[in-house]
Amino acid sequence: MPQNFEATSMRDCLCASIDATMIGSIVTVCGWVAKRREHGEHLAFLDVRDRSGIIQAVVDGSVDVRSEYVVRVSGTVSSRPAGTVNERLATGEVELSDCTVEMLAAAEPPPFQLDDRLDIDEQVRLRYRYLDLRRDVMQRNLRLRAVVNATLRRAMDAQGFCEVETPLLWAPTPEGAREFVVPSRMHPGEFYVLPQSPQIAKQLLMVGGFDRYYQIARCLRDEDLRADRQFEFTQLDLEASFVTQDDVLAFVSEAVLDAAEAATGVRPGVIGSMTWAEAMDRYGTDKPDLRFGMVLQDLSLIFENTEVKAFSAPTVKAMLVPGGASFSRSRLDQLTDEAKSLGAKGLAWFRITDEGLDSPLARFLNEEEALAIRRVDGAEVGDIVFCVADEYALACKVLGTLRVALGSPPVGEGPHHYVWVTEFPMFEGIDEDGHLMAAHHPFTMPHPDDIDLIETDPLKVRSQAYDLVLNGWELGSGSVRIHRADIQSRIFKALGVSDEDAESRFGFLLGAFKYGAPPHAGFAFGIDRLVAIFAGQENIREVIAYPKTQSGADLMTGAPKNITERQMRDLRIKIVVKGS
Repeated sequence: MPQNFEATSMRDCLCASIDATMIGSIVTVCGWVAKRREHGEHLAFLDVRDRSGIIQAVVDGSVDVRSEYVVRVSGTVSSRPAGTVNERLATGEVELSDCTVEMLAAAEPPPFQLDDRLDIDEQVRLRYRYLDLRRDVMQRNLRLRAVVNATLRRAMDAQGFCEVETPLLWAPTPEGAREFVVPSRMHPGEFYVLPQSPQIAKQLLMVGGFDRYYQIARCLRDEDLRADRQFEFTQLDLEASFVTQDDVLAFVSEAVLDAAEAATGVRPGVIGSMTWAEAMDRYGTDKPDLRFGMVLQDLSLIFENTEVKAFSAPTVKAMLVPGGASFSRSRLDQLTDEAKSLGAKGLAWFRITDEGLDSPLARFLNEEEALAIRRVDGAEVGDIVFCVADEYALACKVLGTLRVALGSPPVGEGPHHYVWVTEFPMFEGIDEDGHLMAAHHPFTMPHPDDIDLIETDPLKVRSQAYDLVLNGWELGSGSVRIHRADIQSRIFKALGVSDEDAESRFGFLLGAFKYGAPPHAGFAFGIDRLVAIFAGQENIREVIAYPKTQSGADLMTGAPKNITERQMRDLRIKIVVKGS
């Protein structure tokens, strides 16, 4: 029998490793009883399952075990009798015969069948997550995640990065997402927070001379949960000194492509890039799904002097939906309502027919306008063209949202299309106090060509920030950091941050920079999201061992829970009922 590294003092091999080359060998396996069948009083069949798969064991006589009992089975590897081969199993050509069965642990009947072919209520699955993890799909997902993590570590090590663990108890910061707060027993009335990211810690590592840092980091944000967001998440976090944006993109691309190859068996090609402005103009979003067409087109010049009131707007954007002429009028009304809910005044539509354009607006168009719509994205008979006329940003946003709703394939379908999105705006608008708001974070370096616009036209300033997008999912983001005091001062001033506020909020980082901060840049991307896409899962809960529900509850443990009065006394905290 070939040597198997899975052998232990209790078993010789894994169930699914048994094949025809081992016929005649006596082996011992351990696992759970997936199924038990008896043929009279003299013959029993057990499907024994471990994390690798299933092997059928044949027992002479009756055997007193049931589903999910933990057993140790010894038997002779044999060919299955003619007509009984199971093509659905990797071990379907063989079985263990003349078996002896040792029961290692009894089990109550599980609350649901551990069968991937059954649709099980997710609430029940999460309540009994330890049972749900036995299912093949969960075994595959979490082992795929382990492969991705191991590959990412190898890729970063190979590129000269040093793994450093940063603190989980950190100082409160007023920037970014809402933080989880941890009261201090030893410092009554004072608090730690759990890190949203290791951002400041890793920048301090650059000051400390660790010029290439990485970490598979656990991060926490007290934000509403959704399909691609949990309170707890894991990211590959990195920072490097004496680098440019292109260097960081190359580091991350190498790691991601290595992970993709390990997970799928195919190495994607070189990851392309587009600017934020290009992404918004063509796809209406900064996380474009490139698996399908339906690219937005600008008809503003064509309609510049239009007499059609519906198109009298600064921008007219159009999008072709192949085959969309079959949409019913009720479906078109539904899409129009969705466009209005996003802020548009309406949604114009034009069916492409043999006779021309079919639309309530068709008769108001002049010849040039009608021809422009017929030529959108190579429109053919049976297609439909949607148009939104409004301010530029809103028109892009509305059609971009409809594009995803109408064209985006399920997560597990189609190729994997990665793209870098670069040159994000430095500022995203003005707050109620009249101050600029940072689009990324206040330590992001402006684009070198736009530094002179900080004071004169700040909303046109581009940043050296970049995102990695895969099939419409934002995997992560990063930026070149500000390491020069003069530029940092200008950015703080633009944001309305006084010297006193800057010292209060970021004093320990700014103080460190006074001792020689090298040029540096970094990135972080979500491993949960990457693995979910590799596994073809729409929700990251399916690739996390113990996730929370959308309401933030842990159904298995019952968390969050009350703590004892003694714990509250130790922490000098008390619960105050609102309104009391």
